[in-house]
Amino acid sequence: MGDVVNEPRNALGNEDGALRPPLDVAIVGGGLVGVIAALGLVHRGIRVTVYERGAKFQELGAGIGFPRVARECMQRMDPRVLDALARVTQQNPHDTVRYWDGFNPRTKESSELKEGALLFDVPERDLAFWSCLRSHFLLEMVALLPEGVTQFGKRLVEYIDEEKSDKVVLRFADGSRAEADVVIGCDGIHSTTRKLLLGADHPASHPTYSHKKIFRGLAPINAVANALGVDKAHDYIMHLGPNAHTLSFPVNNGTLGYMLFAIHDADEWADPHTMTAPSTRDQVARAFQSWGPHIVEAVSLLPEKLDMYGVFDMADHPAPIYAAGRVCIAGDAAHASSPFHGVGAGMGIEDALVLVELLAQVRDQNEAGAGAGPPALTAALKTFSTVRMERTHWLVQSSRDMGNIYQWRYPDTGRDSAKIKAEFERRARKIWDFDVDGMVADAKKEYGKRRAGEL
Repeated sequence: MGDVVNEPRNALGNEDGALRPPLDVAIVGGGLVGVIAALGLVHRGIRVTVYERGAKFQELGAGIGFPRVARECMQRMDPRVLDALARVTQQNPHDTVRYWDGFNPRTKESSELKEGALLFDVPERDLAFWSCLRSHFLLEMVALLPEGVTQFGKRLVEYIDEEKSDKVVLRFADGSRAEADVVIGCDGIHSTTRKLLLGADHPASHPTYSHKKIFRGLAPINAVANALGVDKAHDYIMHLGPNAHTLSFPVNNGTLGYMLFAIHDADEWADPHTMTAPSTRDQVARAFQSWGPHIVEAVSLLPEKLDMYGVFDMADHPAPIYAAGRVCIAGDAAHASSPFHGVGAGMGIEDALVLVELLAQVRDQNEAGAGAGPPALTAALKTFSTVRMERTHWLVQSSRDMGNIYQWRYPDTGRDSAKIKAEFERRARKIWDFDVDGMVADAKKEYGKRRAGEL
């Protein structure tokens, strides 16, 4: 474990001689957003405990990218988070991000096969993704957590948030319990915290199938280069086509190529209780059999047996609130998104920044004896919910739309590359052109109004 940057504060004496207890935060879930939020709180001297249901920290070996906005939030949260990302990231060496026609029917003998038809490109400085493997980034951050912050094997089954009590009580499946001043649910798309907050029968307590399934794979970069071409293998690129699309980019310091194959599925997902199902390379090959030979060759790099991932999200039933009392949800627990904008995790990092900044204000008021406590925490979480709602709801729906746009299923764009580019840029600007400082300032201003009784 890493060194403690700011030791969690003990009860502090004030001018009136009274002891002010430290703010005690519980985070449910030890994924990317939960760990980043924990580091942001530790960096501000706030006591935090992460309750992870697994026996250890674990993330899928999937590739992930973080745009400039997410990195700006990391820097503000704790500069060490951005440093951790820099140690495992792969940045695009090209000036543009290119979108290709993967359904190019050219024969294997064509000298232009490896390039195919370029549909459009966008300046790399706009996307500015830093890509890596999720597991590598998580482990880099875990090494920064102070000793004793995380408790494993803690599956939340209930929380009790009574107005008359100074603490929220958490109960876990192993029979243990814990107390905290505030609870942040970062427990993912199937969030128990969300079910408890909204009610198990609420439509938004359960994600729904987006009718997209994806297959992921890693291959040596040389093999990817043989299939797609050297230039493409070392670039962040997409291939578009009817009812499917692909994404690929280098990871692991350019030694591996991460490949994602997304396919439209007209049927319902067989088991709504799991998002994965065993599959084979042949299933992917059948979906892409009429695509360009370079895509067919890329599919051949997948292992013979692999998992199929059903893409679930909250587009059909967005959560009406992200907080109630002294409990809130963040990241996928609040607004699980499909991956087609590539910024679902980034939205969770924006959530985390707003939360840690507001909780730091509550902590400061508490230490100053300014009448903080449960009412202040409730105001802070309501503020978080309000400030983050519109942007994240938009992202969930727009990301689902982008999946259809890339697969030539969106009525307004069809397979017209000029319209696809225009629609992509219109939506992406809402992600790129975002004022992080303004978001935090707005949150603090609204919190102040709530505390003053103006809201």
